[in-house]
Amino acid sequence: MGKVSYKRIHQCKEYFASLGTIRHRALFGGYSLSIDDTVFAMVSNGELYLRACEQTTGYSTGYYTTNSRRLLTLNKRGRPVSLNYYLVDEVLWRDRSLLLKMSEMSLQGAQSEKIRRGDPRRLKNSPNITFQLELLLSEAGVQDLEMLQALGAVAAWLRLRRIRKDLSINVLFALEGAIQGIHATRIPLLRRQHLQELAERLLDKSTTKLTEE
Repeated sequence: MGKVSYKRIHQCKEYFASLGTIRHRALFGGYSLSIDDTVFAMVSNGELYLRACEQTTGYSTGYYTTNSRRLLTLNKRGRPVSLNYYLVDEVLWRDRSLLLKMSEMSLQGAQSEKIRRGDPRRLKNSPNITFQLELLLSEAGVQDLEMLQALGAVAAWLRLRRIRKDLSINVLFALEGAIQGIHATRIPLLRRQHLQELAERLLDKSTTKLTEE
């Protein structure tokens, strides 16, 4: 697998030369690609995966949207772990200008992430908040930790349910953990039960109201 991955790495260095000097190193069974110590892509089994970021998820081509389920999955300590890197397929490889643009946005997003990483208000820096959940919260109007704390876990979860009706109750516990600054599994059982009962009661009330209207 190393030979085919090295071939892809050299191809990337050729295609993305205008972005800067690309360096690679072994990481999680694959290879990371970085410019000025900022990782913006991964190569695994000969395939290129670009870092997902706000810019690429909202890009007008819709490329990320159609490929969002093809995220990079690696084995870490024997368990599959999905990373926020999406597959670059042959269609994108054939469109060099678009590929370069998407790669540039991934690099810029990664650079912005490094700057924001130290901001304690950012949701992604809170326990239990994944990149995807942060994006969903933003779509629901919850932009930072202060807003999440002001709303409370239940109200924020109900907002998310309006966007994603299949959202599980575990997301509610993740939000509560983020507010408290702890992992969701550390929330006391009585508190979990109270949150679930309140959320389900308000959800039923909201559903009944919509049905009557």
